[in-house]
Amino acid sequence: MESSSSSSSLSSTDKVKFRTKVLNRHLNQQSSHPPILESSPCLSYAPPELSEKPAAFDVSEMRKLMDGHNLQERDWLYGIIIQSRLFNPRGRGGKVFVGADYNQSMEHQREMTMKRIGYLLDCGVFQGWLTGKGPEAELRKLALLEVVALFDQSLSVKIGVHFMLWGGAIQFFGTKRHHDKWLSDTENYAVKGCFAMTELGHGSNVRGIETVTTYDSSTGEFVINTPCESAQKYWIGGAANHATHTVVFSQLKIDGKDQGVHAFIAQIRDTNGNICPNVRITDCGHKIGLNGVDNGRIWFDNVRIPRENLLNSVADVSPDGKYLTAIKDPDQRFGAFMAPLTSGRVTISSSATYSAKVGITIAIRYSLTRRAFSVTPNGPEVLLLDYPSHQRRLLPLLAKTYAMSFAANYLKTIYVKRTPEIYKTIHIVSSGFKAILSWHNMRTLQECREACGGQGLKTENRIGQAKSEYDVHSTFEGDNNVLMQQVSKALLAEYVACKSKGRPFKGLGLEHMNESSPPVIPSKLSSDILRSIQFQNDILCLRERDLLNRFVDEVSQRQAQGESKENALLLSYQLAEDLGRAFTDRAIYHTFLEAEASVNSGSLKNILGLVRSMYAMATLDEDAAFLRYGCLTRDNDGAVRKEITRLCSELRPHALALVTSFGIPDAFLSPIAFNWIDSNAWSSI
Repeated sequence: MESSSSSSSLSSTDKVKFRTKVLNRHLNQQSSHPPILESSPCLSYAPPELSEKPAAFDVSEMRKLMDGHNLQERDWLYGIIIQSRLFNPRGRGGKVFVGADYNQSMEHQREMTMKRIGYLLDCGVFQGWLTGKGPEAELRKLALLEVVALFDQSLSVKIGVHFMLWGGAIQFFGTKRHHDKWLSDTENYAVKGCFAMTELGHGSNVRGIETVTTYDSSTGEFVINTPCESAQKYWIGGAANHATHTVVFSQLKIDGKDQGVHAFIAQIRDTNGNICPNVRITDCGHKIGLNGVDNGRIWFDNVRIPRENLLNSVADVSPDGKYLTAIKDPDQRFGAFMAPLTSGRVTISSSATYSAKVGITIAIRYSLTRRAFSVTPNGPEVLLLDYPSHQRRLLPLLAKTYAMSFAANYLKTIYVKRTPEIYKTIHIVSSGFKAILSWHNMRTLQECREACGGQGLKTENRIGQAKSEYDVHSTFEGDNNVLMQQVSKALLAEYVACKSKGRPFKGLGLEHMNESSPPVIPSKLSSDILRSIQFQNDILCLRERDLLNRFVDEVSQRQAQGESKENALLLSYQLAEDLGRAFTDRAIYHTFLEAEASVNSGSLKNILGLVRSMYAMATLDEDAAFLRYGCLTRDNDGAVRKEITRLCSELRPHALALVTSFGIPDAFLSPIAFNWIDSNAWSSI
């Protein structure tokens, strides 16, 4: 056939004749050797369980390690959801899947969210969520909330706002009078709560909120007011339609003196759902995700509440208007007040991890049955996961998801066993984990969406929609970049305190800072060295140690040049973010080591060693700080990349067993994770 360039010098008439001739030849198949069209057999689906080798380790034992706690309760709730038509069961390819219908209107999605909450309430799911005592009751609550999130993040957020934020505020900021009055009614939804902290003008900077509350001693009432438009409460989950009460975060002014941020209980709707006098509420509108949550905006026009509605665990106001607190320093008082507010970061960390589990499970199962291209003439098409490039896309993310799961379990454990002595540790760890785990989830979902090709775009296949549903994780309960800087500021404070008092580092995993010299990394890294715990721990500690020293030096130098401490920290943001990631990566690695150490020798421990090495190598490969600050040479960086390729080939036979170990029921996955041919057949329409 003539090339298109051969017609470039022809006249317009000749061009028409030329194209007509070519078209005519194609239509009439004017060829001395007409092509022979051979039929090929249609593709058929074979479950990966039939084609893959049996698991080389005990999948049920791995699931126990991954879920960590309350497996029976999780399976009970899975069954409750699967069995009810309220959870939108739909048949595809011979299986039934459950999941929210995102094609419904925003109003309908919200209605369905409340109906599902009512059903779960009737089933006893929320029993003991606020009235139960001890770590076991809290772990049960967290486990069941994780299951709910696997079904629909809107449902999880709506429940989380009611129990973890509204209910948690009453638990942590209130005292016995509040517990007795509100907790039981909250647990059975006699009251529906929300959490009014964020404002139009202030989000992460809680100290700066502009809502003002004063005290009227003549009536024994607090008066809450929204003084300007930027002080309107914004993004308040539950406020637009359903909440009857809210915890209002406000500046408290007594006798003209600002006492800082405090929390108050205010009623915003009556029992009939009518908005209360002097309260104005409007809808935040349609969002890119979470449209089953009725986010609203609230204005308070001198709303009066009883004096007893001040949540007074940290400070109180006497009937005659005297401000009472045992913590005189405003900064310490604010710190004590905010310290318990870590539950949101805990639940985000765990739900983000379970979202990543769903995404990577779907993508890997699809890649074990979907074929593309042949590598030999007339040869069979190759499974996607047998391509080294596809392994490189998914298997490091699988290993990181394992690491994030162990991290989330560790965070839950220290949270439910919290004491005032470890509030600081929980704050630092939860800040770092929330940021890294939610970022990991979004990156995993994006890669898995692409790895599933066009099928990843279908809402019913979950991955694409999950990106929209979980995107907000990087913002609420603290912007991730801000949280990284908070981690670094806390590490700086710890460094200064240890050096100024001449005491060794203790806690936060910083004991390695007590060594007189940094770890020495071998000049040449073999595979055995790269896979050793000694090397992996050394290089993660080396990066953290180096960055902490650099951060301290840079902040000190800027202060010596006349900058204030606050401005010096702001100007050192790049090192701060690198240090925040270094601390968190090392902390996550240590949770992996703890999980691995809990397993006796054998096949389970062996596969965990492979997964741990993949997590460590992926961490080294992805963060330029190892090269930037000289922790790795260029040659050693190249060795890390080659090791990832080797680990991919070794983990490939275990891919199915590793995702099966997540224990996620088939109904919570998607059609492309199973018989994607039958689920798209004409007969299924």
